Amino acid sequence: MSNIVAKKLAKKIIRLRKERGMSQEELAFIAGLDRTYVGRIENLKRNPTLNTLVKIATAFDMDVYELLNFNQM
Repeated sequence: MSNIVAKKLAKKIIRLRKERGMSQEELAFIAGLDRTYVGRIENLKRNPTLNTLVKIATAFDMDVYELLNFNQM
């Protein structure tokens, strides 16, 4: 994943999480992920797999396409 895409994804996950009043722990629980992994994605320390992106998108009740659509930021 390019650094630009990773930054945009991290920003979008943080924005969506905060808009929904969710903590990293809550997002991680709903998505079936570890809280530290969510934090690492947001802090650009990990690049999520497609499977992880599906889990995060589902936790936000959206498709992966919507999660990766950075024109809506």
